[in-house]
This record gives sequence, structure tokens and C-alpha cells, in this order.
Amino acid sequence: MAMRWYAVHTLNGSEERARQALEQRIRTHNLTDRFGQVLVPSETVIDPKTKRKTTRRFYPGYMLVEMELDNETWHLVTNTPKITGFVGRTRNPPPVPDEEVKRVTSRLAQEEAPRAVMNFELGEEVRLTDGSYASMRGKIEEINELRGKLRVVINIFGRPVSTELGFHQVEKVS
Repeated sequence: MAMRWYAVHTLNGSEERARQALEQRIRTHNLTDRFGQVLVPSETVIDPKTKRKTTRRFYPGYMLVEMELDNETWHLVTNTPKITGFVGRTRNPPPVPDEEVKRVTSRLAQEEAPRAVMNFELGEEVRLTDGSYASMRGKIEEINELRGKLRVVINIFGRPVSTELGFHQVEKVS
């Protein structure tokens, strides 16, 4: 029987503990040959206001388990603490489509450095909070989410000046 990916519902906020508990039970019951990876799809982001690193889950309350589904493995997963069951709530849960698994795993693979949380839009007015132009207002001209940078146009002596700033150097004007 081939291994397939299944979505498992966990208690919200307990995804990492559920993963650890499941991996422990897999080792304890000597079923490592019938289980593959156990993933909690998440990324590390930096909050622009507090500059704190946090983990943001792609699917809060869920994790992905690669496994051969049979009666023994089904019971092992459903009887693990912090896990409430498979998505689908049936004896034969549907596997996660391969293209969805590829999309999630490729997103996890390209995760290198923590990203800043982006909540800006093109043309939006912002106030600069840092640097030589602090307290001035400008409009967002370009957003580079990968680098965590914005290109903001500000007016200095009636002339538009374009400057590149980090997400943490600006705030939305309410």
C-alpha cells in the first residue's frame, strides 16, 4: 500500500504538541515503516510594529500526515492527545490532493529568513516613522514582499521623491 497525505484536525494552537505526540506514538508502536513526514505548515514572520518573530500557521488547527491508512494507523492517529480526528470525519478520510501537498511543501522549502507581515496596498497613504524623513507622509508606489521593502513617494518642496523603506519604517495613516 502506498503512502498518501491526510489532513488531521488538531486543537487550535496545539499543532506542534500534537505533531510531537504523534511522532512519539509512532516510535512507541513501531510503525515508522507506515508513516512518512508529519508537517505543521507554518512560516516565521516579523511583526512590523513590535519587531517580534512569530510563527504563522498556513492552516491553523490542522497538520498534514503522510501515512499508509489502515485500521491500526487510523486508530493510532485518532487516539493521539491534541488530535481530534481526520478531516472528513469518516472511517476512510479522503487524501489531500497531490498538487495541494506540492504547493505547501514548496512553500515550506523556500522559507529561508523570517518575513515581515505585509498589510500594505499600492497607492495607500503611509506615515514614515523612521529615518531622515520621519513624520512625513507619502504614497506607496511599489511593494517588494520578498525583501520586506516599500517604495514610497513623498513630496519635498513640491517635488515627488521616491525612497525605499522597510515595512517597519512606515505605518498606515488612519
